[in-house]
Amino acid sequence: MTAETAKPKHRSQFRLLGSPRFLPLFFTQALGAFNDNIFKNALVILITYSAAASLHGIDTQTLVALAGGIFILPFFLFSATAGQLADKLPKPELVRKVKLLEIAIMIAAAIGFAIESQILLLVVLFFLGVQATLFGPLKYGLLPELLEEDELIGGNALIETATFLVILIGTILGGIIILKAHGLTIVSVVCVALAVLGWWTSRTIPARPAASPSLKINYNIIAETFNMVRLSYVDLPIFRSIIGISWFWLIGSVFIILFPVFARDVLNGNEQIVAMLLSIFSVGIGIGSLVCDKLLKGRVRDYYVPVGALGITLFSADLFFASFPLLATAKGDFIGITAFLADGDNWRIVGDLFGISICGGLYAVPLYAILQARSAPAIRARLIAANNILNARAMVGASGLIFWLTSKEASVPGIILTIGLLNIPITLYVSYVVISTAFTRVAKKLKVLS
Repeated sequence: MTAETAKPKHRSQFRLLGSPRFLPLFFTQALGAFNDNIFKNALVILITYSAAASLHGIDTQTLVALAGGIFILPFFLFSATAGQLADKLPKPELVRKVKLLEIAIMIAAAIGFAIESQILLLVVLFFLGVQATLFGPLKYGLLPELLEEDELIGGNALIETATFLVILIGTILGGIIILKAHGLTIVSVVCVALAVLGWWTSRTIPARPAASPSLKINYNIIAETFNMVRLSYVDLPIFRSIIGISWFWLIGSVFIILFPVFARDVLNGNEQIVAMLLSIFSVGIGIGSLVCDKLLKGRVRDYYVPVGALGITLFSADLFFASFPLLATAKGDFIGITAFLADGDNWRIVGDLFGISICGGLYAVPLYAILQARSAPAIRARLIAANNILNARAMVGASGLIFWLTSKEASVPGIILTIGLLNIPITLYVSYVVISTAFTRVAKKLKVLS
């Protein structure tokens, strides 16, 4: 092979962090996710410690569950409209308007914290969900407009890594700050400052024309939602990617919901162990996402999706066998990270969680890239909005699945094993799809050569 015909070497995904095409969007989305989670966790802590008495005797657990539902609700109500707007209008301009909305929302949050009005803060949380609903199709819809196809895997990997890390840091900081002296004031200042900074970084996102400027907005939410799902089904790889991404969010939501109970009832751990589990999960997904680009060398392919799916099943099964015996051990005082890691047997649990999350990154990143690369530009944002709706349903489904299994007296390790077993048919199906697609691709190449 001559130098002229040799394929150029794939460049590191980290070079995108120096690109003016990518960096402004990267910072804009990371700051937004960071802000969301600082506010959400600060609100949950505030509700936990002071809301029960001021909201007509509603118990704290119900209020916390209500807060989670309030944030998810806009994804069902407004994703259809968000996808249409993102296709009709220039996405960079719409991003800046959404970030201005975030500033207004956070000013309202500061007022809510100042007067300690849980009702106002719950209203703010709803509008924060609206803002996230509007931003989702813009974020993922802009990537293929700003990047070349061989950069999509790396761009998505960096976005996913940053998102999970800032979710982790924001969740921890929100809980810590709110309990400090003047915590309400500090959280308010931080949230408004992050919103302003996010708007400032959005100003340098490169201009791009509208994908479908003649699109007529259909404000019938139900009808348009079905239209978007029907659009996704026209292209089977896109539909498979959407279903696969939603399954990833269901699995991820199950683990995140279970971590506090897993830490307390299985690992006999305190809040440090909960933070440790969240950290392992977030860092692992980031590692898996970044490794994915190295393995695929920029090619938008689904080769490693079945590997990730199989890994999730195997590590979930091993986590069950590693943790189930701990249910029978005597409980004493809750332990922290140092005592937990001092027991060599617990490193198996750490390894299993890292394995599950790394495989999750390998699984999800190619699916996002396929969705973006295969979608026609004129309808791409609407397809991403359809994906967001199904993701929201998957997260609600995760809560329902846990509730149902708990009602059947399933233990936390048992629920984890159930997720691993349910993942087996997913693994078999994606393996079949990848293998059959590869054979089809090879057959087409041989036909061209013959």
